[in-house]
Amino acid sequence: APEKNREQRIRLQLPAWNVGLMRRLHWTRLERYIEAGFLPIDNNAAERAIRPFAIGRKACLFSDTPKGATASAQIYSMVETAKLNGQEPYTWLRHVLERLPHAASVEDYEALLPWNCSPEMLR
Repeated sequence: APEKNREQRIRLQLPAWNVGLMRRLHWTRLERYIEAGFLPIDNNAAERAIRPFAIGRKACLFSDTPKGATASAQIYSMVETAKLNGQEPYTWLRHVLERLPHAASVEDYEALLPWNCSPEMLR
């Protein structure tokens, strides 16, 4: 049995074996990517978006607890969502935080989403 484990480790280190194994393991995902046609082949855009936060994470005061990290992730997500929807993050967040206490219905909350806010609303 120890000899078989050694052989498996050696095979996994061989590039051709590794490529074949990865192809078999991820074939369904590759097919889905090809069928969709609009999906990016990598996550470089997401990586670029989170880079400033990853670099500044050690300087963040509130991420030393799980709740703090969750709060940071939620704020970062809101900032990036605002950017992706053409909103200036500070202006949009200020708009949301000023109106959030008065929201009483689903429609009120939906009106605060960045894709539902026009530039005139944010003035």
